[in-house]
Amino acid sequence: MAMVVLSEAEKLYIVHGVQEDLRVDGRGCEDYRCAEVETDVVSNTSGSARVKLGDTDVLVGIKAEMGTPKLEKPDEGYLEFYVDCSSSATPELEGRGGEELGTDIANTLYRVFSCENCVDLKSLCINPREHCWVLYVDVLLLECGGNIFDAISIAVKAALFNTRIPKVRVLEDEEGTKEIELSDDPYDCIRLNVDEVPCIVTLSKIGYRHVVDATLQEEACSLASLLISVTSKGTLTSVKKVGKGSLDPESIFEMMETGQRVGKSLHIALQKILDEEESLGTSRPKVGFLG
Repeated sequence: MAMVVLSEAEKLYIVHGVQEDLRVDGRGCEDYRCAEVETDVVSNTSGSARVKLGDTDVLVGIKAEMGTPKLEKPDEGYLEFYVDCSSSATPELEGRGGEELGTDIANTLYRVFSCENCVDLKSLCINPREHCWVLYVDVLLLECGGNIFDAISIAVKAALFNTRIPKVRVLEDEEGTKEIELSDDPYDCIRLNVDEVPCIVTLSKIGYRHVVDATLQEEACSLASLLISVTSKGTLTSVKKVGKGSLDPESIFEMMETGQRVGKSLHIALQKILDEEESLGTSRPKVGFLG
């Protein structure tokens, strides 16, 4: 994780501001920074999205490929997560540091998406026990400006919303041999329902209070954080504590309540952006990955 070295005076300034519900950049404790979300930014993917949250910049590409269902779930497809942390995102991510953070993020995403019904995996099954769609979710952390888990989860949900999977017909000849035929029509595709896909809300404890969407400077003042995954209905699907500090039960309860409340608002704002982009169709101006 990116590290920022602050003097004791700087830390004190940030902590005192948080206690008064006034952060250095003028936000309140429960306010997110301005987020930019753009979908369909990488051409050779089934779905993609780029999210800029403050100085944090994340790119997600999803590739749908045919595979074999897992033995324990023969009538479902599945998701695979790969996370790459660009060494230019922050100097600490060069070499092993980037690998460890990438593994940690991927494991967190597996945990968040392990909840029932967050993605309709049965819709990804083509032929039980034989063929299914596997969604390879590639996450690239381009720049680290604090609160990377939230930014990544927003980008993953946006990319899943943008994903289009070709419709498939299974043809069987007289001998029982099955052949798979993919539709050539780009509009003849499966769209994923993302209503139940959770977003991560990270709550960082600073002094006696907690903040959402912490900057790198605020993260340097926080000894403990809670990563909470929340659905659009405000249902908690997972909770994970990070950091060396401890959290008392009352703080955890308060942080979970805040996470649910803020999470619902986050989903509403994201869905509004996604629906607006969708309504523009091909006429929308594309900034693109290198824009």
